[in-house]
Amino acid sequence: MTAPVFVVERMPTGPEFVLDGPEGRHAVSVRRLQAGEGVVLTDGLGHWAEGVVHAAEGKDRLTVALRGGVQEEPEPAPRITVVQALPKGDRGELAVETMTETGVDAIVPWQAGRCITQWKGDRGAKALAKWRATAREAGKQSRRVRFPEVAEAATTKQVAALLADADFAGVLHEDRDHDSTPLATAGLPAAGSIVLVVGPEGGVSPQELAAFAEAGARPYRLGRSVLRTSTAGTAATALLLGRTGRWG
Repeated sequence: MTAPVFVVERMPTGPEFVLDGPEGRHAVSVRRLQAGEGVVLTDGLGHWAEGVVHAAEGKDRLTVALRGGVQEEPEPAPRITVVQALPKGDRGELAVETMTETGVDAIVPWQAGRCITQWKGDRGAKALAKWRATAREAGKQSRRVRFPEVAEAATTKQVAALLADADFAGVLHEDRDHDSTPLATAGLPAAGSIVLVVGPEGGVSPQELAAFAEAGARPYRLGRSVLRTSTAGTAATALLLGRTGRWG
């Protein structure tokens, strides 16, 4: 089992580091780490350092002796971004959690025309904060040191601009009558960026498909079954990671 990951605001510079606050409380009171156990400290931006617990004090203070210096995980290639239409209820957080555990690099919430959920005002700010907190916790749980970026909610016009700049742009589309290509056979770049749109439960509208097509995004399908919007992004990410060699 790999060592548990804890997030720090700044990477340590000396031979010892004191982990306190919420992360220290989780390490001491929840994980109940003891002297001699290994840990990994990260800023979630790709920088990380291994350490060994020197001492646990009180309920929220862990002294860690560092082993070696700070290291940096290379940027992934190709970079995978999923544009996720807003699902109903807490299924958005489920999508973020599973995509993060699988290995997605960025998530863009999309206010699609057929979305029932609306992110407006304080409600939207709270929902975005939940998505970002979910990505952070799922990144820790899956032992990642580079957490996915969760962007501000995007409009269809903004998504089209993102697709236009990608090295591979696609839209998951389940319409049997539509001329879609299996994602499993699509030509993928070895580097650069992949951007894939996952529509809402009601599907991507013809107007949105047209806007994305103009930006260079073709429709793709995963398989015979139709996945929910909260699981399609995870399945697609896994497929892309395998096909690009990032899983191997």
